[in-house]
Amino acid sequence: MTYDLAIGDRAYSSWSLRGWLLFDAFGIPVRTRSARLYTDELPALLAGFPPARTVPVMRTPEGSVVPETIAIAEELATRHPEAGIWPQAPRARATARALAAEMHAGFAALRNHCPMNLRVFYQDCAPPAEVLADLARLETLWSWAHATTGTTTPWLCGEYSAADAFFAPVAARIAGYNLPVGAEAMLYVNAHLAHPSFRRWRAMGLVDGPDQDFYRRDWPRRDWPGPQPLAARAVQGAEAENATCPYSGKPVTHVLELAGRRFGFCNAFCRDKTAADPEAWPQFMALYRP
Repeated sequence: MTYDLAIGDRAYSSWSLRGWLLFDAFGIPVRTRSARLYTDELPALLAGFPPARTVPVMRTPEGSVVPETIAIAEELATRHPEAGIWPQAPRARATARALAAEMHAGFAALRNHCPMNLRVFYQDCAPPAEVLADLARLETLWSWAHATTGTTTPWLCGEYSAADAFFAPVAARIAGYNLPVGAEAMLYVNAHLAHPSFRRWRAMGLVDGPDQDFYRRDWPRRDWPGPQPLAARAVQGAEAENATCPYSGKPVTHVLELAGRRFGFCNAFCRDKTAADPEAWPQFMALYRP
């Protein structure tokens, strides 16, 4: 049972990140079809997913089209109750749904001033009062969730849930624009930056097409504040330790080098997403550390 998911640029489409996490973070198989934002690619892609007007949008295995991340989360939770998309405990589940609903509909000032950009990290973005108010509201919600659910994990309502997937793009913004939040909130942000699914999405976003000028800002930059990736690089040739791609099983055509060793992949994207953050990819790490 595999779903189809239409998405935008991984570096920039915060809504697409949220939708994809609802699959990858919960072990639900999905095929992605992507289009660049602000180009003719997007309406061409969406033409195959009526009546969707934007990404992400899901098609179920039997062909039903489900736009909007709230609807995607609920439909997946109904179809895959074992996945843990919502918490099992009633109080934690109610809290998670309330959090996701407010995130889905709110925080316009933060979204507008700090559009998600996983390729650039700023020292300061001079957040106006409206953005600071959004940040204060986030901290209120997150503290309320911790107190209400009594979570002992890094996540809002116990184990990682749809509520956390919904806040992942906000965590990326707080880290990306160095926004001022308290220590408790920063621990939550850092948990997102280290989450395996988030690391995979960001690795793909770093190599997923050219930069989008719409997201460029003239603010001082800093280094990526999350986990530092292993130092891999793309190299020429097809000589590698492995004969087939660790993801597709197809013959090797592209190679990266890591710690003096050469590993092969079936295309440039497989190689480049791995070079961007090797530890994000279990199939590759099984080769690197058998």
